[in-house]
Amino acid sequence: MGGPFAVRKDERGDLFSRIGAFLAQQGLSPDPAHYSFAYDVIANPAGVIAQAVDRLTDGGVRLSRSDIEQLGGRVAIGGGGAGSVQDGSDRASRVENEAMRLVEETQAQVDGFTSIVRAMQDETRDFGRDLAESAAAIAPANRAASTTAGLDEIARITGSMLTRIRDAEVRLAHATSEADALRAKLAEANDTARRDALTGLPNRRAFDEAFTTRRERDGPFCLAVCDIDRFKRINDAHGHQIGDRVLSAVAKTLAEECAGHLVVRHGGEEFAVLLHGIPLADAAAHLDGVRSVISGKRFRLRESDKPLGQVTLSIGVTAVHDAEPIDAAFDRADRLLYTAKADGRDRVCAA
Repeated sequence: MGGPFAVRKDERGDLFSRIGAFLAQQGLSPDPAHYSFAYDVIANPAGVIAQAVDRLTDGGVRLSRSDIEQLGGRVAIGGGGAGSVQDGSDRASRVENEAMRLVEETQAQVDGFTSIVRAMQDETRDFGRDLAESAAAIAPANRAASTTAGLDEIARITGSMLTRIRDAEVRLAHATSEADALRAKLAEANDTARRDALTGLPNRRAFDEAFTTRRERDGPFCLAVCDIDRFKRINDAHGHQIGDRVLSAVAKTLAEECAGHLVVRHGGEEFAVLLHGIPLADAAAHLDGVRSVISGKRFRLRESDKPLGQVTLSIGVTAVHDAEPIDAAFDRADRLLYTAKADGRDRVCAA
């Protein structure tokens, strides 16, 4: 294997220095979990993991968290450097914290709502008992006292009933308001859990759910995996803030050009598109048009108005078979994506 991380006899330095270089290139700290993964890559250059790393990092691309985890590694919390692994981790952490905040607020509202309902149940139970006792007391009072005294007792009981009914109505209105707020919070939490914080696109969880439910709809399905070519160069040359702007701009264009289809940020600089009701040939032609629109854009730096350079996409697209699991379809599209990159990038590969 001739990739950038292969162990060659003529390389200077020992195994540990090469492991250190690998960790630095990937923006990973010397955490034991990171070191173990790096050792598997460097010490066995002919192995499956090392070959996969060579393919994934072709063109200077830095491994994403999902890349490392899919290869059996683990990214330690807070253990990344300035690279895409840490950037993705930070954004994911912010989303997770927001989701947790919403869950805590929702739980507090659930507890409050439960208390209101329980109090209303206790009030209703006491009300029925008191009413029965009062009704039993009226009969002997009417026999022993004047009609006026009996009517006064009825008026007193009726007034008490009305007061307690009004109190129950107020409690019920408050409980209804709490329920409405609870539904809104749950909807917000549900959306937050399924949306990418940076681009605003649906995330991988939303994609997985949509793929699972696709069988309920008629017509052909196609799955595309899109990757920004040489994205690491943009980050290295201009910083991650500019890289984030590029990601957001590409995401916006993909969503606009693929309106009516599901576009998600699948991770890092990778996007996935689930196209419904369109055969493979038409899907490939449509995505080639999207690719052309993005490559034709002239990105410029907002601060200096200097040109950023051409931004291109490589795309792999495949038809989804009936009852096919998501992993099988995605792996096939992912292989087609890397074929597109191997063939020169800025192109669509379909099969």
